[in-house]
Amino acid sequence: MTESDLLKPEDLEFKRFDADALIKCREFFFMRPNKSCDSGPVDSYIWREYYDVKYCIVNDEALLMTEGGGGKTAGIIPLCAPEKVGKYFRLLERYFNEVLKEPFRIYLADEEGMLLVKEAGLLENYTVKEEEDLKDYLYSGEDLRELKGRKFSKKRNHINIFMKTYEGRWEYKTLKKEDKLSILSFLSEWKLNKDSEGEGSGVAMDEESFDAMESLDAEILGIHDILNNDEVFDSVKIGGIFIDGRLRAFSIGNYNPAERMAIIDIEKADPEINGLYQMINREFLVHEFPDAEIVNREDDVGLPGLRKAKLSYCPIGYERKYMIIQNPEPHDKQDA
Repeated sequence: MTESDLLKPEDLEFKRFDADALIKCREFFFMRPNKSCDSGPVDSYIWREYYDVKYCIVNDEALLMTEGGGGKTAGIIPLCAPEKVGKYFRLLERYFNEVLKEPFRIYLADEEGMLLVKEAGLLENYTVKEEEDLKDYLYSGEDLRELKGRKFSKKRNHINIFMKTYEGRWEYKTLKKEDKLSILSFLSEWKLNKDSEGEGSGVAMDEESFDAMESLDAEILGIHDILNNDEVFDSVKIGGIFIDGRLRAFSIGNYNPAERMAIIDIEKADPEINGLYQMINREFLVHEFPDAEIVNREDDVGLPGLRKAKLSYCPIGYERKYMIIQNPEPHDKQDA
């Protein structure tokens, strides 16, 4: 089969994004500029069931992906060298139009990818809208590891209270496969005691309401999948804080080497322990990502409490995201 044959949309074969895909596709995620939380493969793996994530590798040079969450299939900006983004965007567009018989749509497109497509002149027949409530929070890695200055005085106070209260009783550990049962036990306890205040509402995504509790269940399922697959477990960073020998907080993250950016995918802690969230936030970065220049702590999904917490860490910027929807042809408008 020639390259031209491979570029026919009907030849694209999308497969479920499973553990094998996470390993096989990893390098594609770092081929072009991208500061979103999706610039590493772990988010796609965690949410693969919830969003029905699928992938297709084309010519060993581009990764195309689709998602089926909300009942509508959507794509992402192709993961490939910057100069080839336009080529593969057009291929994915044809796949939607000619194979799926649907307009091409992308939800949560990263800003860098959107600009590459725009510079290629391919968005003239598209409506582009920023998803303001779904932007990722970006932080200085040095700031979050050191917490220097007046702006972090409250964070330091919480940490000092924690260290004084639990002096000699706590330790940070890089978690390994032998710690799986401790993680699962704590996660079960955390879920059972989860305060539901503020849950159940959020932002609208293509007229579909965000359900925080349903999303939480999907996230926990994704965590279980990481812990239960040795190859996936070894491909991520997991760290935890133990108090009196019991795990009371843990975090999962991955690293984007092209952006020198740590991506914090999961962070859970006992909310009753003063300073514990501040401790796991800092210690995880100190031990697992000592050289990260940027830290992506994902979005706040429109939840006021989560937004307040993320703003309290003084972001240095945001990774903005966009909805990109192909406009209907004139005859389609008439038919409607």
